[in-house]
Amino acid sequence: MNNYPVTIQIVMADDHEIFRDGFAILFRRVPDIVLVGSAADGRSLLRLVESTMPDVVLVDIEMPEMDGIEVTKLIRERFPQIGVIALSSYDNDVLVIDTIKAGAQGYLLKNASKREILEAIRAVHQQENYYSPHIAQRLTRFIATSRFDPNNPLASEIRFSEREQEIMRLICSELSNRDISEKLFLSIRTIEGYRLRIMEKAGVRTVAGLVVFAIRRGIFKL
Repeated sequence: MNNYPVTIQIVMADDHEIFRDGFAILFRRVPDIVLVGSAADGRSLLRLVESTMPDVVLVDIEMPEMDGIEVTKLIRERFPQIGVIALSSYDNDVLVIDTIKAGAQGYLLKNASKREILEAIRAVHQQENYYSPHIAQRLTRFIATSRFDPNNPLASEIRFSEREQEIMRLICSELSNRDISEKLFLSIRTIEGYRLRIMEKAGVRTVAGLVVFAIRRGIFKL
């Protein structure tokens, strides 16, 4: 039996009551995840997040009052410490990319398995990204074929040390902070500091954005 060191508090939003009820039943059976509230629309979700300050938010992309992409953007701007996982019935490229650009650290299709949902929540809580395998494949194709505009006129002048480039490549390879610390024999706190500095210098908020940046700069190859 797994011994989880922390309890992860989450809130979720979906405009279908039966879907919310299903999640509530699922989380009652999980020892390390607690559902502290749910909402039926975007505006209600935003108020719920402000009042409960959860660790992770599960947000349906298509909701009344305010869609999931807009809510995600607002949550990440106001509460950057809160992780967001998008839930959707659709996997089209535009929707996936817009959601990730808004700051979502995870993207799951609604037919995801219980195991996958729980893995995603735990990963995002650890400041890691999590995409369902099918979504990850689409994202990789997009990164490989897209033109990248970092929206930073000084991007070409940004310089990264050899250590920063090394850590950037490991981040882009989807290694966690713990994995990187063990590989480089550095403390997790040191790796966290590098990660924050690299993301800030690159002008991105997500690992997906960092991958695009690193590919275009020739620092990382798929």
